[in-house]
Amino acid sequence: MSYLGEHFKKLGFGLMRLPRLDDSTIDLEQVKQMVDLFLSKGFTYFDTAWAYPGSEDAIRQALVERYPRDKFTIATKNAAWINCKTRDDAIAQFETSLKQTGAGYFDFYLLPNLGEMRTHFFDDFKMWDFVADKKREGLIKHYGFSFHSTPAELDEILTKHPDAEFVQLQINWADWENPAIQSRGCYEVARRHGKPIVIMEPIKGGTLTNLPDEVAKVFTDANPDASTASWAIRFAASLDGIIAVLSGMSTLDQMKDNVSYMENFQRLTADEQATVERARAELDKVPVIPCTSCNYCSARCPNNIGISGSFTAMNILTRYKNKAFADGQYTWLVERHGKEYASKCVKCGRCTTICPQHINVPAELAKVAAAFGR
Repeated sequence: MSYLGEHFKKLGFGLMRLPRLDDSTIDLEQVKQMVDLFLSKGFTYFDTAWAYPGSEDAIRQALVERYPRDKFTIATKNAAWINCKTRDDAIAQFETSLKQTGAGYFDFYLLPNLGEMRTHFFDDFKMWDFVADKKREGLIKHYGFSFHSTPAELDEILTKHPDAEFVQLQINWADWENPAIQSRGCYEVARRHGKPIVIMEPIKGGTLTNLPDEVAKVFTDANPDASTASWAIRFAASLDGIIAVLSGMSTLDQMKDNVSYMENFQRLTADEQATVERARAELDKVPVIPCTSCNYCSARCPNNIGISGSFTAMNILTRYKNKAFADGQYTWLVERHGKEYASKCVKCGRCTTICPQHINVPAELAKVAAAFGR
């Protein structure tokens, strides 16, 4: 499978955050310009999904209907855990994606967002058998999965499903050692299993382009001409075993910036790696809630509050001042994980007595509730 990582220039076009017009519809003409520039610089990897509103239709019109099929590769996903009650519901997503993209086949097909309570859907619906069948039919060239959970769970899934040809992981320089994300740990598990890796969230939803001043200064002092996005994407692309680093580009200007330093990609030098380490150390100085996501506290909470998820969202808000992104993370990490919001805290104190980090959990939850209004 090593050829998977050798075939591509390392930048992938993530089609999750496409440009929008004033009426919120996708700006198809700008997408076409972005596609044209991307392909003209030798890049080929396009990442879409059934669950990204309008994305598959847009890429059909901007890419598939305008270029020969052998000039690009398409990855899409089957979210069997979203509104699927039967195997037929999950399989229908594949047929919908074929129709919406018009691609004829998929170069990369993912079972997305495995981990925690989502993994069992793919086993219950026998989706691993389904993708293997579609590969034999030639409708899928390579199949794998994306993942958001712990290294231990990733190891369990890869051990159970050694046929997975690649894995997509959330990796960026800020979360490399973050105990809530465990980017490094997950990366090392995938490497031990010999799996090529696609990297998502290298810029952490755009937050790593809007760093605290003292962190941004580390990068500008090292290279005043390099964007903060370039540091983030090059950090990810410098890792071994990488197929592509996905950037969810939303404007033509973002595309121009990304291809400018990835067209003739150079790995980070030792000095540049040291710069990233200094930036991470500076970022770690920003005072955040010292939660390690052990979730001992949640097990004691009588109101089923998503405590670690609440703290992760609050730390994002504190570090990056990006309310929209932090709010989205709060919804995902709490409500979408079947938990209650911080405002449900009754200050019983059971959580505080068991916290290994000695966090005053009720006091911090009160700050979260005030910040997010729920």
